[in-house]
Amino acid sequence: MEYLCPNLKSSRNSQVIELISTTFLLLGLALCLHVAECTPKTTPLDKIEFSALNCRKHSAVLTDFGGVGDGKTSNTKAFASAINKLSGLASDGGAMLIVPPGKWLTGSFNLTSHFTLYIHKDAVLLGSQDESEWPEVAILPSYGRGRDAPGRLSSLIFGTNLTDVVVTGGNGTIDGQGAPWWKKFRNGELNVTRPYLIQILFSNQVQISNLTLVNSPSWNVHTIYCSDVVIQWMTVLAPVDSPNTDGINPDSCRNTRIEDCFIVSGDDCIAVKSGWDQYGNKFGMPTQQLVIRRLTCISPDSATVALGSEMSGGIQDVRIEDITAINTQSGVRIKTAVGRGAFVRDIYVRRMFTKTMEYVFWMTGSYGSHPDNGFDPKALPEIKRINYRDIVAENVTFAARLEGISNDPFTGICISNVTITLTKKPKKLIWNCTNVEGVTSNVTPPACDLLPEKKPIECPFPEDRLPIEDVKLKSCSIASAVA
Repeated sequence: MEYLCPNLKSSRNSQVIELISTTFLLLGLALCLHVAECTPKTTPLDKIEFSALNCRKHSAVLTDFGGVGDGKTSNTKAFASAINKLSGLASDGGAMLIVPPGKWLTGSFNLTSHFTLYIHKDAVLLGSQDESEWPEVAILPSYGRGRDAPGRLSSLIFGTNLTDVVVTGGNGTIDGQGAPWWKKFRNGELNVTRPYLIQILFSNQVQISNLTLVNSPSWNVHTIYCSDVVIQWMTVLAPVDSPNTDGINPDSCRNTRIEDCFIVSGDDCIAVKSGWDQYGNKFGMPTQQLVIRRLTCISPDSATVALGSEMSGGIQDVRIEDITAINTQSGVRIKTAVGRGAFVRDIYVRRMFTKTMEYVFWMTGSYGSHPDNGFDPKALPEIKRINYRDIVAENVTFAARLEGISNDPFTGICISNVTITLTKKPKKLIWNCTNVEGVTSNVTPPACDLLPEKKPIECPFPEDRLPIEDVKLKSCSIASAVA
C-alpha cells in the first residue's frame, strides 16, 4: 500500500517525546502521526487502494441495495440484504461491500466469510437509537452470562464461525452514539448487556484495520474464540468518563497481532481476557501468542494494557513493546481474584514510555466481580514469569502496587532498566508489595524488599517471532462507483 506520508515512521522517538512540554501537545502529536501514517491513498469516486489479508474478485456499494446515507434512514435491512447477496460469492473469489461517503444509520448486522467490509474515509456508520434494531444473542459459553446483565445484545458489526473476514476502510468512522446507553447503564435501566461496536466469534483469518471508532455503548472491538487475527491502524475514541468503553479486547484468542493503534478510553485501552470464573475454567480456551506493539493510550482511570480480570481460561505468551501512555492510571496491569483459577504466565513487556501515571506496575489479586455464586473458592490463579524492562515513567504517584494472594504468591517477577520520576508530592510508600516474589535490576527508585536488587541482568524478551508476525497483507485496489 502507498501512503500519503511515506517518510513518517511508526516507531516513536523517545528523544522527541521528552521535548513535549504538555500532555495536550503529545496527544495532538500522536493523533497527527496516526492519521498521517495510516490513511490509505485513495482516488475519490473511481479507485480505492488498501491492504488486506485477501483481495476480492467481486464488489458492490451499499446504495446498490437501497442504502440511504442521510443519517436518518435506517440501513439495517440494506446491510443485511447486501451481505446476504454477496455471501453467495464466497466460493468465487469472495466479495467486498463498500460503504460510500455519507451518514449511514444502522442497527446490528452480520458478516460472512471471504468478505471485506470497506468504510470510505468520508463515510460514518451511526449506531441506531432504536433498541429493536439490536437483537439479543446467545450468552458466551466462557462467561455464563452477559457482562453487564444476564442477557446480551448483538454488536453493531457481528460475525461468528467465519473464515477470512476483513473490516477495514480509509479511516472511515463508526459512531456508536453511546451516550443514551451510558445513561441507561448508570441509572440501572438495562436488563441486557450493552452492544459492542465490533465483535467476531469462533473465526479465523480476521482483520480489523484503518478505522476510527467513537462513542461505543460499551467495548469497542471484541475478538473471542478466534485465531490468526490482525488488528492495526485503529483510532478508538471515547470520553474518559464513559463506562466500560474498552478499546480492544482479545479474548480466548490465539495468534493475534495488535499494532499501531491510538486509543482514548473510559476503561482499559487493551484488555486481554479468557473467560469468567467457573465458565472460563470449563471452556478452557486461553489467550496465547499475542503481540501488542506501537500503542498510544490515554485512560486516566484504567490500564494501558490489562491482563484480566476475566482470565479463567488462562493467558500466556504475551509480548508487549513500544508503548506510550499519557495521563493513564497504570501501565501493564494484572487483574485476578480467588475463584478465577487458570494462569497468567510468560508475559513480556519492553520499551514503554509513560507520562503522568498513578501506578507504573500494578498487580491485583483481589479484583472480585463474579458472574454468580457458583465459582470455586479453591480455584486460585497462577501468576508467574512476568517480565518488564526498558521503561521510562515521568510524573508518577506510585512506582508499584503489587498485591498477590495469601498462600498463592505471584512469582517470577522480573523488572530491569526502569527509571521512574515521581510527582512533586509523591506518596510515602512508593513500592507497595505483598505476596509477590521476584528480582529487580537497575531500577530507580529502588524496589521493595520482596523484589531485591540483583547484579546487572536484563529481563527476558523472546527472540523468536510469533506466526502472526510473519503474515503479510496484500495490496488491493478496486475501481468503484463510490460517490
